[in-house]
Amino acid sequence: MEKVIFILGPTAVGKTYFSVRLAKEIDGEIISADSVQIYKNLDIGSAKVRKEEMQGIKHYAIDILEPEQDFSVYDFVEYTKEKIDEIISKGKVPIVVGGTGLYVKALTLGYNFGDAPYDEKLRSELENLQKEKGNGYIFELLKAKSPDVAENIDRHNPVRVLRAYEIALAGGKKTESKSDFDSLVIALSREREKLYADINKRVDIMLENGLVEEVKGLMQRGLTLENQCMKAIDYKEVYAYLLGEYDYDRMVALLKQHSRNYAKRQMTFLRGMKNVNFVDTEDREKAFKEILSLVKKWRK
Repeated sequence: MEKVIFILGPTAVGKTYFSVRLAKEIDGEIISADSVQIYKNLDIGSAKVRKEEMQGIKHYAIDILEPEQDFSVYDFVEYTKEKIDEIISKGKVPIVVGGTGLYVKALTLGYNFGDAPYDEKLRSELENLQKEKGNGYIFELLKAKSPDVAENIDRHNPVRVLRAYEIALAGGKKTESKSDFDSLVIALSREREKLYADINKRVDIMLENGLVEEVKGLMQRGLTLENQCMKAIDYKEVYAYLLGEYDYDRMVALLKQHSRNYAKRQMTFLRGMKNVNFVDTEDREKAFKEILSLVKKWRK
């Protein structure tokens, strides 16, 4: 069974720092489990890992799609399995890093998508139903059909809610009987108020670095909320601001609030996972020693 390390955690907790440092220590390569960093030209709002931050460590699942493209949970699982095999074939250690809960859950527990192909007729019917009764209605149907998936999906993202319900109707389901990997799952955490302060600071830095201009460029390219990537936190708020739905100060407040709420959901998701090793990152040196100790013990 393939051995894979997972470095998970909420936004702004330090996943990039610790994963790169670990990869350098154990000769690893990193696969991103972030549903926004997969897109080209979505750099600032996704807090995309920069080339200098990679420190020569090979990263996968970053800048692999154009913003107009969709990327489902199924796509992520298939792509990641392929890259895990590729990394292991080179004698290196795969390290999956991110905070997109449904991606991680699908990979660590396994989802059966074999009998859930794309059905054009079903998709059309569900899209019409979503337009008629709203995204909340589809979400409630999903919750009734597959509560475990509904619990970890962004209920305000119509594309993901629709696809998740489509899969649930067609028979796609979570399989907990076995995993494809021997996984070491490490969840990074911080005291809530300190994490929230860092998240607020990160939003300020994103705005200073040109987040509004980045979203404006995507809109000029023709992207709207119909596109999957534009529904992401930090992009949808700026998009609404640029359309005149609220003023700049309100946009900033929403960016910070929604990012904090997302971090809270991420931690709730991690606490609900089994066999997770939590590491507090307040003292970075102490945290890294703890991570390294967990990895060495697991590899033996």
